[in-house]
Amino acid sequence: MTRYLTFALAKGRIAKKTLSYLEQVGITCEEMKDPDTRKLIFCNEELKLKFFLAKATDVPTYVEYGAADIGVVGKDTIMEEGRKMYEVLDLGLGKCRMCVAGPESAKKVLESGEIIRVATKYPRIAKDYFYNKKHQTVEIIKLNGSIELAPIVGLSEVIVDIVETGSTLRENGLVVLEEICPLSARMVVNEVSMKMEHERINSLIKNLKEVLDKEKEHKS
Repeated sequence: MTRYLTFALAKGRIAKKTLSYLEQVGITCEEMKDPDTRKLIFCNEELKLKFFLAKATDVPTYVEYGAADIGVVGKDTIMEEGRKMYEVLDLGLGKCRMCVAGPESAKKVLESGEIIRVATKYPRIAKDYFYNKKHQTVEIIKLNGSIELAPIVGLSEVIVDIVETGSTLRENGLVVLEEICPLSARMVVNEVSMKMEHERINSLIKNLKEVLDKEKEHKS
């Protein structure tokens, strides 16, 4: 008996685009296309696949604990959640950067090495960057709303946040001061599933890679 492979997809744009990639490799799930559905789990009985949509921050948890064999979620979430799993494929969706930003004047303070306050939605990423890469002691302040506000009102000297175009920063008199890493949606796999379903998962990764390579060629 073939067991079901379960996918956890981060809700929104990532899920939509991932499903379009999966369709190109012959994996479809018609149930998911119904905009009025109240279902939480969708099945493709023929291919023995299950899908569910989850809040991005929950996807790594579902994958680590084996409630999902495969997940698709942003690299920022993977880094922030710090779960045990394999990152197997960069889907190149939602490309942006994790950056340190602030007013131009904060550049000197950053370089001086003195203790500064850093506001962020991503305390784990900020801590890892400042403590382990820059070896700089900082005070990290966790915020959930508009991070750009923090340096403007004097809560922090700088922020660590996702930057896509930089227009929000510019509108608020802030600039990118340092780049931490590039971000995009990644496919992750549960460690046990990778051993148990090695053939099926590797075949899926290989087929998806071909689709992504074709798309890159087409764009160039």
